[in-house]
Amino acid sequence: MMTRIALVTGANRGIGFEVCRQLAQQGLQVILTSRDVAKGQAAADVLRGEGLDISAHQLDVTDVDSVMALQAEIEAIFGRLDVLVNNAGVYLDEGVSIFDVSLEAWELTQAVNFYGPLYLCRAFIPMMHLKGYGRIVNVSSGYGSMAEMGGYTAAYRISKLALNALTRIVAAEITGHNIKINSMCPGWVNTTMGGPAAPKSPVAGADTITWLATLPDDGPTGGFFRDRQPIPW
Repeated sequence: MMTRIALVTGANRGIGFEVCRQLAQQGLQVILTSRDVAKGQAAADVLRGEGLDISAHQLDVTDVDSVMALQAEIEAIFGRLDVLVNNAGVYLDEGVSIFDVSLEAWELTQAVNFYGPLYLCRAFIPMMHLKGYGRIVNVSSGYGSMAEMGGYTAAYRISKLALNALTRIVAAEITGHNIKINSMCPGWVNTTMGGPAAPKSPVAGADTITWLATLPDDGPTGGFFRDRQPIPW
């Protein structure tokens, strides 16, 4: 069976790092990407030390030229990309009123959490379409659910709401080509972003991502999930 090629963004630590491990443990060839080259290489070295098929590549998801350069490199080396996990994210305005969020926080949050996945979908879904296979996972949050929407942390909430809209729009436009795209909420995970008080391990936080990234042909698309179960938009 052909080895699937997977790309994970923001993968030098936390949930992204664990997703790389889990996908490689399932036999996928994983491209671990990070903005910081040294940190990405160090993370990949750890996973390669576990006998896993991991390569590290630099990627700034906010820079469309960086995205397209990586797309060209992957096309030249592999000729395809089968799995895309849009995991890179920032969380800059916890507990801050919508009236007080700085312009810089607004712009960077949208650039990483929404525009990054948009650039990557536009770069790689055409490749998936040509090969008749693709799995895209957008790592979102319950903070981006209208059903759970509340006050404060507005930049983050709105970025994830936009990411969820991207999932639905793309799903509606790529039907019939065995390409599946879903959003998921990992929950409150004990990472640098989530903090030490978070009750969920990175292993548990990555589980639903790995499941969605390896869905069978009759699996769901255009959905929003937590712990492998659908949740309200």
